[in-house]
Amino acid sequence: MNGSHGFLPSRIFLAKGKGLATTKLVSLEMALREAGISHVNLVRVSSIFPPRCRLVEPAESQKSLQAGSITFCVLSENSTNEPGRQIAASVALAIPKDSNIHGYISEHHSYGETARKAGDFAEDLAAQMLATTLGVPFDPDKSWDERKQLWTISEKIVRTVASTKTAKGDKDGLWTTVVACAVLLP
Repeated sequence: MNGSHGFLPSRIFLAKGKGLATTKLVSLEMALREAGISHVNLVRVSSIFPPRCRLVEPAESQKSLQAGSITFCVLSENSTNEPGRQIAASVALAIPKDSNIHGYISEHHSYGETARKAGDFAEDLAAQMLATTLGVPFDPDKSWDERKQLWTISEKIVRTVASTKTAKGDKDGLWTTVVACAVLLP
């Protein structure tokens, strides 16, 4: 904690996973296990990418998580028990060029979308939220590639990145769950 101002994360990592089980809850647990975050108590937070926060690789960061610790995250999840139904879960970051200001984290879950489509949509959401805060023009009717070009020429937005997990519902009707998560660390 930083005095009365609360916890300000300095690192963030992206994780994703898929789980199958006879119950929805256990399939979620299995997806979190594949993502490497099932041993912590996840607390969902909203959409702010903290100032001066660094995107880090998950492998080392996951090792630093102590079992049972309270861990803040932006989590997207989706589940189905319908055989063959396509599901997706995605989180995306919009990181500003000026590290002293905050960016955005979006979450998106959908049915019938490919990983690329769900990830692109999540990136669009994060970029749009950041662009409106920074006063950068953002036209949601332009194609994704055109907006991506806007982000690269803007002096205020540095990049977007997404983590997406997709799956098709189990052929035998087991619960299938996908998760994508942005985990915030001290």
